[in-house]
Amino acid sequence: MGRTDSVAITANGVSKQFEGAVGLDRVDLEVPTGTVTSLLGPNGAGKTTMVRILSTLLRPDSGMIRVAGHDVLREPERVRALIGLTGQSVAVDAKLSGPENLRMFGRLNRLSWPVVRERSAPLLETFELDRAGKRAVKTYSGGMRRKLDLALSLMAQPRILFLDEPTTGLDPASRHALWDVIGSLVRQGSTVMLTTQYLDEADALADSIVFLDGGRVIATGTPAELKARAASTQLVLTMASEPDAVRLTTGLEGFHAVADHRTVRIAVPANGGDGLNELRAVLDAALRTDVDVESYTVREPDLDDVYFHLTGHARPVEMKDAA
Repeated sequence: MGRTDSVAITANGVSKQFEGAVGLDRVDLEVPTGTVTSLLGPNGAGKTTMVRILSTLLRPDSGMIRVAGHDVLREPERVRALIGLTGQSVAVDAKLSGPENLRMFGRLNRLSWPVVRERSAPLLETFELDRAGKRAVKTYSGGMRRKLDLALSLMAQPRILFLDEPTTGLDPASRHALWDVIGSLVRQGSTVMLTTQYLDEADALADSIVFLDGGRVIATGTPAELKARAASTQLVLTMASEPDAVRLTTGLEGFHAVADHRTVRIAVPANGGDGLNELRAVLDAALRTDVDVESYTVREPDLDDVYFHLTGHARPVEMKDAA
């Protein structure tokens, strides 16, 4: 383990059961200060359970946890004073307006009125809630309520921010606005733990990833490290017809090609270090088979590959074509 001031979150041997079902099974993790760590995994993997334990909302059955240097079980009040949390359920006062919610939340966090006013306007503008004016939140759409919930969690500019599937229900512009806010917080020294079902989001934001399945940690690493372990670069060729795809698959027998004749696409792994020469060799083989290649693309592995690799499912060729 690293020094206390360089590590925001540590967990050792954290376990939790729910009526005999395993929620978490001896989970260890370490989150460096000033970074984004993403918890990934299938539904029911234990991501939300871990976030709830780290944020003092749920007691583990066993294990040691320290957040911002404080023991979560012995010093929950001190932990709560240093963290922010946005859960999967929106928690706002529907009778108040957006600005009123922010003011109330700011005062509950013992922020002065000048600070509350200074922070409220930019947050409302960032999430495009300033347009709602003084309308009561009960008139907001689901997406607007989600944005307000996110704004509330950012109001106190917490040292450690837990975001549990924060962008579910948000439009693309709002998702990217939140990404920018997270980046700004981290540059200022905050630490973020993120759970998400959007793997591109984890790829864009996370410095490190902890992959959970069945309540256990089954892989850790940077996005680049996990992608390199899961899959190789691929050459994906789209054919003009199914007969062409069949002929080219035969012609590429020595290249370990994987074909999906339904979508007339063929994926060829580029396992060597010289992708350009491999591309030339594959295209030369295609020319020799006298087939009609409509298009081709070079595709790098992504976190979807990691997901399929770790869960043991094969990824269809048609999903591999990023073009």
